[in-house]
Amino acid sequence: MGMPVPRISFNEFVAMGVEAIFRADVPVIITDLPLDTSNSANDLIAQRLGDDNVTLFREASNKENTERWQTTKIQLRGFLENEQYQRDNSTWYRVVSNIMHRPEDINTLLGFDAFSLLASRRGLNAANLWISYHGVFTQSHFDELENFNIALQGRKRFILYPPGRRDYYPRSILKGFGDKSQAFDFNNIDPQRFPRLAAKSPQRRDFILEPGEMLYLPLGWWHQAESLDDLNINVNFWLWDLKILRRPYVLYSALYTAAYRKFKGIYNYQPEPAKKEGI
Repeated sequence: MGMPVPRISFNEFVAMGVEAIFRADVPVIITDLPLDTSNSANDLIAQRLGDDNVTLFREASNKENTERWQTTKIQLRGFLENEQYQRDNSTWYRVVSNIMHRPEDINTLLGFDAFSLLASRRGLNAANLWISYHGVFTQSHFDELENFNIALQGRKRFILYPPGRRDYYPRSILKGFGDKSQAFDFNNIDPQRFPRLAAKSPQRRDFILEPGEMLYLPLGWWHQAESLDDLNINVNFWLWDLKILRRPYVLYSALYTAAYRKFKGIYNYQPEPAKKEGI
């Protein structure tokens, strides 16, 4: 049950252009990216970014977890080489680093000039490197930004629903959770507790993003993601767009959440410094 996600080739995407994709305002999977998925992205990342500090997310391995993730700084190489993060069945670990000021590293990791193609327009908010292990789950939520998510290594299962607020039973905005649903897992919706959401199942998109593919996810679309392979590496670009004005609940949630996280000292995907000359 649900709807398929349209697929277009990378060449078709380039011909259409980013602005046309934004105007269409529906999720799209772009296939046949000009990146080499036959070699391990892990080795290249360790070589170029292994000595960098990244942000480690830690949370209980429970899809119904109500607590906020905990974060700390860690050297990327330490995360990749420490098997504890893979063997701990009680805790999910992932790392993220906003490397938007490192376009050369981004393009080297991806194997094509993704930075110019996706991020040359005004409004770039982040270019994040994500690394996670098998089973790591991101609960249902929406983003206030346009999102391009590129799979370098490993597969992720995504479930998407179109924009809306009331039908998704949002959590407390006053506690900084206005972008998240009380139905933590869209693959296990209780029709008694969440009847309006259950009724939207014909609009559900459920698919697996494969290495060498890129997902375009419009701002305001509800989504969740689950890492399926032993090692999962993605790079995503977040970009601002004026369509947020057409979804005022998304704008209000974004402004409040940003202020809340700043006041509470909660990690909010700040960009890492540019790489120093000679390093």
